[in-house]
Amino acid sequence: MTVEPGRPRGWRRARGAGRVLAAALVATAASGCGAPGPREDDAVTAARAFEASLAAAQYAQACTLLAPQTREEVAGEEDCAGALAKEELPSGRGQAQAQVYGRQAMVRLVGDTLFLSQFDKGWKVTAAGCTPRSDQPYDCQVKGG
Repeated sequence: MTVEPGRPRGWRRARGAGRVLAAALVATAASGCGAPGPREDDAVTAARAFEASLAAAQYAQACTLLAPQTREEVAGEEDCAGALAKEELPSGRGQAQAQVYGRQAMVRLVGDTLFLSQFDKGWKVTAAGCTPRSDQPYDCQVKGG
């Protein structure tokens, strides 16, 4: 084995490994595995659309933004829009903080916390009107199953 002057033994192997690592990082970033930002943005957009529908008293529109099981739970014996209007959910506003875990997300706004799930056609609200409780799960006014 010959060693180039001024180069440590094995430098070619290390340089090759560096190229493989760089290619793997580029592939991971391109596949979206390392970049939750856009997914967080999409969850926030869905949460804000739900909050805007409630603020405008467009309860039928808000119902379309609920996950199917949550919509069924809210509706009970009546239509979803009428039942959702009776809930008197808090109004979320201001800066949003989102955390995405796989196909689940939590979006915190001033005045409300929402939980969402990602479906084939986008993010849907699974719980709203949620407040934290110490050492216990959130208490949510609207939630599915």
